[in-house]
Amino acid sequence: MKWQFDNCTVPSIKSELPGPKAQALLERDQRFMSPSYTRAYPLVVARGSGAVIEDVDSNLFLDFTAGIAVASTGHCHPHVVAAIQDQAAKLIHMSGTDFYYQPQIDLAQRLAELAPGSSPKRVFYTNSGAEALEAALKLARWHTGRSRAIAFFGAFHGRTYGAMSLSGSKVVHRRGFSPLVPDIHHVPYPRGPEALTTPGFGRKAVEHIEESIFRRIAPPEEVAAVFVEPIQGEGGYHVPPPDFLPALRELCDRHGILLVTDEVQSGMGRTGKLFAVQHWNVEPDIVCLAKGIASGMPLGAIIARGDVMDWPPGSHASTFGGNPVSCRAALATLDLLEGGYTANAFQRGEQLRKGFAELQGKHRVAGDVRALGLMTALDIVEEGDSLKPNPALRDEIVQASFRDGLLLLGCGESAIRFCPPLCITAAQVGTALRILDGVLARCKEESLAV
Repeated sequence: MKWQFDNCTVPSIKSELPGPKAQALLERDQRFMSPSYTRAYPLVVARGSGAVIEDVDSNLFLDFTAGIAVASTGHCHPHVVAAIQDQAAKLIHMSGTDFYYQPQIDLAQRLAELAPGSSPKRVFYTNSGAEALEAALKLARWHTGRSRAIAFFGAFHGRTYGAMSLSGSKVVHRRGFSPLVPDIHHVPYPRGPEALTTPGFGRKAVEHIEESIFRRIAPPEEVAAVFVEPIQGEGGYHVPPPDFLPALRELCDRHGILLVTDEVQSGMGRTGKLFAVQHWNVEPDIVCLAKGIASGMPLGAIIARGDVMDWPPGSHASTFGGNPVSCRAALATLDLLEGGYTANAFQRGEQLRKGFAELQGKHRVAGDVRALGLMTALDIVEEGDSLKPNPALRDEIVQASFRDGLLLLGCGESAIRFCPPLCITAAQVGTALRILDGVLARCKEESLAV
């Protein structure tokens, strides 16, 4: 596969950051855009190809964000672009809630057949991950006739009201927006180094639901669903212990509760399997998707067991969900994921993890590493305390990496997330590790100088 910037040196920083063209656009953005947007650094993007981003001042960056895990097959993959161009010349919109068209049906069949487990599946389309969570909450309440739901501290499910009410990540998401959707209860997610090393840790976390929620707050016969990220995303890229999700499945089966997995960030090949929950051989009742499903085109979906998706016509709909152009992009994306990008995600993730182990030996601020495929995080900690988070230093490292041409994002309290496009190469991973090594060394020198 040849990408547009294959013959260029990447990163290549040619101007001050931000450059003059970027600065002019930033000034306009400051005047006209909502202040609710959170921008990590002054990157003004002009175009992308593969794992490379070019800004408006012709600076080239190595992208380890993939547009927040969205550009799964790389920026502007020719196979995806060709599908988009072909479909845009035929039909851009007709609304699949009221009419029929083939790309929507083709994608629904493919997703239903690829979804975890052997049960027959059905698909409902949305525009985003938050809308997928909203749809899943509505469907769970409809199907079970129950009102309550359980979610986890540290979870991020979106910013619309139902999704925000399910989230338990940061208070800024909720401050000033009450009242939220009622009857949603939060419990601890099994996380931390001890979660992966202590036998039975995950099962004990599930038992806590029985003890703290079912016996004290919400009787299980009133609980419609448990919502869980197989790997927590914004909360810090926390990989659960191996017994957690199977035990959660058992709990739900015991009480007639639906298990809803939020695969918005962890799905679509990022962890080395098409769905992260497949690492634990668990079949959810509802799977929520978005982000990487269409390589950057706006599309979300829920995939539910056929007997669960039993709501009647008109009970839920979306004007733009399942747009034909987005569906064609998603079909092209699945071709690439099944054609080798999912396997590459696992291989490059292992390379990243080994590289981080070397950095841990060189830099005392490099803390815990959490990884499954290309859903990888590195905690930044205090120099003399491997358990004490250092969010200020994390933010400095993200900024310094940007100035060196490596695009990163934070997550959790003091972690850096590494979620590059799944087309990332071994050489590009090596470049990212070298840049990070240099940034960590400079941060140490600067702190010693102070």
